[in-house]
Amino acid sequence: MTRRLRQARELARQIGAGGATDHERLEGFRRLVAELGPEGRLGLFTWLSEELEVARAGIAGPAAALQSASEDDREAWNAAVRGLRRSLASPRQRLFEALINTGGGMQLVLDVRREVLEAQRQGQAGLEALEEDLGHLLNRWCQHGLLYLEEIDLQSSYRTVRFLKERELVHPMVSLDEMAQRLGRDRACYALYHAAMPDEPVVFIEVALSRGMLRSIDEVIGGAAGARRSAKPPDTAIFYSINSTQNGLAGLGLAQVLILRVTEALRERYPSLQTFASLSPIPGFWPRYLRPILEGRDEGFRLTREAVLELVSGKLEAALLERRPPAAGTDGDPALALAGVLAASDWIADPELCRLLRRPLLDIAYTYLAEETDRRGKPLNPVAGFHLGNGASVARANLNFAANTSERGLAESCGLMVNYVYSDSTLARIRRGFRSLLPWGRRGRPSATP
Repeated sequence: MTRRLRQARELARQIGAGGATDHERLEGFRRLVAELGPEGRLGLFTWLSEELEVARAGIAGPAAALQSASEDDREAWNAAVRGLRRSLASPRQRLFEALINTGGGMQLVLDVRREVLEAQRQGQAGLEALEEDLGHLLNRWCQHGLLYLEEIDLQSSYRTVRFLKERELVHPMVSLDEMAQRLGRDRACYALYHAAMPDEPVVFIEVALSRGMLRSIDEVIGGAAGARRSAKPPDTAIFYSINSTQNGLAGLGLAQVLILRVTEALRERYPSLQTFASLSPIPGFWPRYLRPILEGRDEGFRLTREAVLELVSGKLEAALLERRPPAAGTDGDPALALAGVLAASDWIADPELCRLLRRPLLDIAYTYLAEETDRRGKPLNPVAGFHLGNGASVARANLNFAANTSERGLAESCGLMVNYVYSDSTLARIRRGFRSLLPWGRRGRPSATP
C-alpha cells in the first residue's frame, strides 16, 4: 500500500467519524484523491465501499431502543426512530456529504461516481455500496431548486458555445461555425445547470422546430435543413441531440427532467406546437445486432438468422449475390452476402439496392427497438430504453430509412434513425411526477414552480 493511499484512508476515517471537520482535512483528502492516480483511486474506492461501513456496535443500541419502544408513546417512538436512522448513516456517507458541501466538492463527487461506474462496467466488483451512496447523495443534490434551465442562443458567451460544441457527442461538430446553424432560425438549445456548478451545464438538448415530422438528420443540420424551414408557425418540436456533460450523473433521470422542462418552455414560446418527438440514432443496430445474426451468432436474440432470410426477396438475394464483396465468400449464402454488402458504405449510393433493402431493414430495426430485451426485460437498445422508459412510443412508421448516411450513421445503424413520440398524456404524467420534487428556476430569478 502506498503512503498516499494510507493517508487518504486515514483522512476518510477521520472525516467519516462525524463531528466538526476542518477545511484542512477536506482539502487534504481531495488532494490525495487527485494524486493517487486511477489504480490507487480504485483501491481507495474499494476500501471505502467495503470497510467504511456502519458498524454493528453502532446500531445495536438504537435498534434495541426502537424494539422496546411503544408506538402508543409517540414521542418516545419517534425519538427511537430518529436515533436508529442517524445510526444507519455510514462513515462513507458522512465523508461525501462533508465533501459535497465544500467549494468544488460537487465536481469531486461527480468524478468519483464516474470512475466507479466505469470500473463497474469493466466488471469490477465490491463497489456497490459506494455507488449506491453516491447516487442517493447526488439525487438529493439534483432536487429542491438547485437545478435551473437556461436557453443557449447566439447571444450566449463564447465559452458556453464552445463548451457545448466540445461536448456534443450525438452529432459532433467540426467547427464552431456549425453552432450558428443549430442556434439560428427554428432551432433551439436548452441546458440544465446546477447551482453548485454555475459555469457549466450538466445536460443539454438541441431542438429543431418544424412543420411536420423531420425524418433525417440532413433535414436538421445538413444541406436540406434550410429547404424545410417554413414561414408558418411550427407545429412540431424535434429533440435531435441530448448530451450529458457529467458521466457521474448517469442514471439519475436528468435528461428526462430536461425534456419535461423544455417542452413547457417551448409551449410557452410557441403555442402552435402540437407534437414533441425525437430524431434518434440507433446505436449498435449493425455491429452488435444485425451483423452477429447474419454471421450465425444469433443466440440470445428474439430474431433469428432464418427469420432475417425470410425477409430477403428473390430480387434482393440476386442483387446481394451479384454485389457481394470477395471477403463475403462464394458459397451463395445470402446472409453472408448481406453482411458483406452492409459492412461497406457504398451500398447507400446504389438506388436499386436501397429500394430492395428498405423494407427488410426497417422490419429488422423495428424488432430490435420494440421487441428485443436484455436480461432485466429492458429494451436492448439503450436509446430506446431511455425514450420508451420515459413513456414515449414508437411504431414501425416512425423508422426512417437513409436518415443518416454519414460514415458513422452507416456503421452504427445502416443509416437508419427513429422518431420516438411523446404524447400529451405522457408529458402530463412526467410533469406530475416531478412537480412536487423540483421547484424550477432560471438563472438570476427566484425559483418558482412551473
